[in-house]
Amino acid sequence: MDIVQELLRGSRRALARAITAVENDYEEAGSILQDIYPFTGRAHVIGITGPPGAGKSTLTDKLAKEYRGQGKTVGIVAVDPTSPFFGGAILGDRIRMNELTMDPGVFLRSMGTRGSLGGLARKTVEVVKLMDAFGKDIIFIETVGVGQSEVDVIKAADTTVVVLVPGLGDDIQAIKAGILEIGDIFVINKADRDGVERLNTELEMMLDLNPEKTLWRPVVKRTVASRGEGLVELLEALENHRTFLVTSGEQQRRRSARTKNELLVLLNEHISKKVLEKITVGGELDSFVERLENHQQTPYAIVNTILAEMLR
Repeated sequence: MDIVQELLRGSRRALARAITAVENDYEEAGSILQDIYPFTGRAHVIGITGPPGAGKSTLTDKLAKEYRGQGKTVGIVAVDPTSPFFGGAILGDRIRMNELTMDPGVFLRSMGTRGSLGGLARKTVEVVKLMDAFGKDIIFIETVGVGQSEVDVIKAADTTVVVLVPGLGDDIQAIKAGILEIGDIFVINKADRDGVERLNTELEMMLDLNPEKTLWRPVVKRTVASRGEGLVELLEALENHRTFLVTSGEQQRRRSARTKNELLVLLNEHISKKVLEKITVGGELDSFVERLENHQQTPYAIVNTILAEMLR
């Protein structure tokens, strides 16, 4: 049976094989993504982001268990740092979520960033599509925790949850770095620590000054994920935001913007690949480099020449 047919019929093995094919750019990856595309768009995708040490994995683990208690199936894409030795994910998140791996209603996949910036692996969006087509109701994307640059999650998630903790010393820096703009829900985790009131006040003040969030005013929730405290209130906020997305039309707007971005990224990748293949195989690349070194042409003139040739 075809791998896509197996995946659509609920084979976890087929899903794992499909993800491996897509993540490693195997020859069949393109046809797999093309075949599953009509079956995507049904899952609610939740991005969990924030600085290292905020407790993102623990929070994701607890939320997944809560959703399972409601009878919903869950997919988790946990983006881990890439191992410097073998190039794969270090698998820290999978170790922390060990109990979930035994639940047949949960599918957990760790991915290495492989040099990608912004807190996501390059293939994250495509892996989410595979889990969506597989039939997962809720899909979590937990970013790697690179600190102040992980804002790419907004390109992949319906709801973005920003997890912060009091006492890290970089609260305001994290807020200033653009995380404020992407958050739909802010979670102050480890809320039993000193400094929680200060961080809460700073967040509320910054959110009041944010002109971008007019239809949905982000909420701030407190949790102690390790003890399961505050999860009920957080789940309520997640469901409220999901309802808002659907009733306001914001979900359609976000998904349209996401589709446009995916199309442009894919187009850019394929055009770059075609151009590189042409000038490398034909030996033109070395000739171009030689002209640059001899100052016979500028890089801009050469790029224009290549584009004119490709578009002719």
